[in-house]
Amino acid sequence: MRAFSLWVRGFLYNVFMSQDSKPSKANTANGAVAEPSNFLRQIIDHDLASGAFNQRTNLAGAAIPSIITRFPPEPNGYLHIGHAKSICLNFGLANDYNAQAGGARCNMRLDDTNPVKEDIEYADSILEAVRWLGFDWGTHLYHASDYFDQLYAFAEILIQNGKAYVDSQSADDIHANRGNFGQAGKNSPYRERSPEENLTLFREMRAGKFKDGEHVLRLKIDMAHPNIVMRDPVVYRIRHTDHHRTGSKWCIYPLYDFTHCISDALENVSHSICTLEFENNRPLYDWIVNALKELGVFKDPVPHQYEFARLNLSYTITSKRKLLQLVEEKHVDAWDDPRMPTIVGIRRRGYTPESIRLFCERIGVSKADSWIDMSTLDQALRDDLEVRAPRATAVLKPLKLVIQNYDAAAKEACSAPRHPQHPEWGNREFNFTRELWIEEDDFMPDPIKGFFRLFPPIGEQAGSRVRLRHGFVIECTGFETDANGKVIQVNANYFPDSKSGTPGSNNYKVKGNIHWISAAEAIPTEVRLYDHLFTDPHPDSGEKNFLDAINHNSKQTITAYLEPCMKDVQAEEHFQFERHGYFVADIKDSKPGQPVFNRTVGLKDSWK
Repeated sequence: MRAFSLWVRGFLYNVFMSQDSKPSKANTANGAVAEPSNFLRQIIDHDLASGAFNQRTNLAGAAIPSIITRFPPEPNGYLHIGHAKSICLNFGLANDYNAQAGGARCNMRLDDTNPVKEDIEYADSILEAVRWLGFDWGTHLYHASDYFDQLYAFAEILIQNGKAYVDSQSADDIHANRGNFGQAGKNSPYRERSPEENLTLFREMRAGKFKDGEHVLRLKIDMAHPNIVMRDPVVYRIRHTDHHRTGSKWCIYPLYDFTHCISDALENVSHSICTLEFENNRPLYDWIVNALKELGVFKDPVPHQYEFARLNLSYTITSKRKLLQLVEEKHVDAWDDPRMPTIVGIRRRGYTPESIRLFCERIGVSKADSWIDMSTLDQALRDDLEVRAPRATAVLKPLKLVIQNYDAAAKEACSAPRHPQHPEWGNREFNFTRELWIEEDDFMPDPIKGFFRLFPPIGEQAGSRVRLRHGFVIECTGFETDANGKVIQVNANYFPDSKSGTPGSNNYKVKGNIHWISAAEAIPTEVRLYDHLFTDPHPDSGEKNFLDAINHNSKQTITAYLEPCMKDVQAEEHFQFERHGYFVADIKDSKPGQPVFNRTVGLKDSWK
């Protein structure tokens, strides 16, 4: 019966492995909205129905949930948007199946087996990123280094049973003797060492008697296996380097392929979900856990690995090596540069946890690699912030507007809603004065056809009339330039009976409607305008050098003018700057009374 159940699970896996499962909400019989289906949900549904992981207990006899997933990043860099998809998938499945699976959960595990590249800074940033995305692991935070003693003990068991051996070839010789896709590998001259000799050497490796690279531990599988991964893979190597958690206790460290499947089994993971690049390694995952099961270390049911397509986002790279290169060569300011696809970067740019989760839901789960356009992520943010981001006025390219027939000492109170869909939020207050700031683009001395904003009198034709939003109708009377012919001031008259919200305003019919800020009240503010870091939608595909595609205009820093209520905003507050897009107060550089704003995304996709 057990064998039949495993066959069905494998059959389902292969049936659905090529499905491109985009989320589609379906109405159930009682009118409730069902969760989006994908091949992973279908496998889990089958396992729940068949009881594949039911009635498991821990060593104390307590029931174990029948669905346990895990998210196991290596702390050798900052998480990026691709990891966000895996986080949302693994934690999301656990949340969705919590009631059905007796408290389903997702374990948080840091795969810290390579002390050469790992750092506590990265580990801390990973945990903070997962929390920021809205997920929690409760008491189930683990580290691969928690299992170093057990991993070592299991390695000894494999050695004692002739399933592993110490190889003394150089790394180059091991690589050369593995063969290739058309040629079988060659057995190591040390492959037939006795279990006793291997055990002695392995213990001496642990005791620090050898230099880095002098010996490795390999599994004894099959050097002629068609899958090169299975040709006696290396599972332990010597590294005389202190570990950020275990210090100098160890000088040998297990490799990922050996560690993560055993960690899954020790944590009672049921569905080990990872990206497609690990598909070729699944036979090794199965070989290790089944070998240890046969030797009495683990009991059925053991975990099973499933793969899904990684996130390929246009105008983005997610290689940790290349991201590190961008930082080290100062093509960007830091790991949290708002142009970076790291989670700390996109957070600083102004993307919200809700928008990331919405984005991951929309792109779905698939077994087929594909490219997702950056506009999909941007639209998820717009959809999230449209209903909850307060509105504000900002002038990004300021041009002075002088109302010539208005008293320089006077001011007129005006107001605008904080959000058009939330009248309960109240209004923001500001004053109309003689001197205002308007957008440079809202004036043309020689207007093109169809330009309905400000332009001066032309011949016998009067200057244009426009409405200053939430203020008065004005008529352009002229402009002034500097010595280079650049327009530095626009002049106009206002109509006192045209104020918005008053009966007289209905007497004025104008096509143009522009925003403005009182020059006397405006808050000069640093604003950073960000665009894609790369000009090529696939900057590192094929043989391309991704550095050749860097967009040198991806960051512009300007001084803009904001309405007076914006002075005291808090870091990481989001706003829609009317007509311009969505902006966030920079989490790093904003100070009390001195916000710095980052443009997250425009009101519509303007890149094309």
